[in-house]
Amino acid sequence: MRCCKALAKKELVEIIWLKVNQQAQIDLEYLEKVCSEGASLLCVMAANNEVGTIYPIEKIGAIASSHHIPFLCDASQAVGKIPLNFQDWGITYLAISGHKLYAPKGVGALVVRQSYHLQPIIYGGGHQQGLRSGTLNVPGIVGLGEACELRQLEMSADESAIAILRDQLQNLLQAGIPDLVVNGDLNHRLSGNLHISIPDIPNSAIIARVRHQLAISGGAACSSGAIAPSHVLQAMNLSENIIEGALRIGIGKFTTTEEIEKASSVIISAVNKIHQLF
Repeated sequence: MRCCKALAKKELVEIIWLKVNQQAQIDLEYLEKVCSEGASLLCVMAANNEVGTIYPIEKIGAIASSHHIPFLCDASQAVGKIPLNFQDWGITYLAISGHKLYAPKGVGALVVRQSYHLQPIIYGGGHQQGLRSGTLNVPGIVGLGEACELRQLEMSADESAIAILRDQLQNLLQAGIPDLVVNGDLNHRLSGNLHISIPDIPNSAIIARVRHQLAISGGAACSSGAIAPSHVLQAMNLSENIIEGALRIGIGKFTTTEEIEKASSVIISAVNKIHQLF
């Protein structure tokens, strides 16, 4: 997003932001309207990086194809977690980040549909079919390829198990924190994503109390303005107290039931202590 804003500030591009509802679902009617009026490129992520909402990429690709608009799908959060069909879903460019699917950090891939040409971003020796010159990160590339193969074999079973753990954590937190809100599309979300809000308690207060035991992040900042609130939660038009109390929790294939129980206990204890202070 910041890259797009920087290009727009230099007046190199004009950006039309797509609309989402309070579950972060994309307004497909508005998307159709935007595409019908013409665009040089459609950019949509396969799954939201904050609230975990999974987008209907096949439908979006069909809309883009019907209007002959190239479609860039940022699949960093989705590859290795949900099925994606590059060949048949009208995707022109597919971006992948290795560390999101248990590959080494610092490696990624851009899959480009045949017959589409991109200008090089780094000139030199003509590596990678002239798209990006420079010495290749062979260990990273091998690691990414191996990770993709393993995810193809293990994804279905892993993601089902992760979803069970996520639901256990959600249920424990809801039982211990009655006013807790779960954000995003609960029927179409990543298995490993749990995005919650605890109204009227700044997420910074909770993170400060649990950071030595848990690694979690906030979906927003306190109202001091030192850090901008989450643009995702703002686009969802959530209330200020929901945005300020937002927490993003990630669960992976190596998470255990014991860790889920410990995490819920730590968070609930922190919330109770903050309530006592006020």
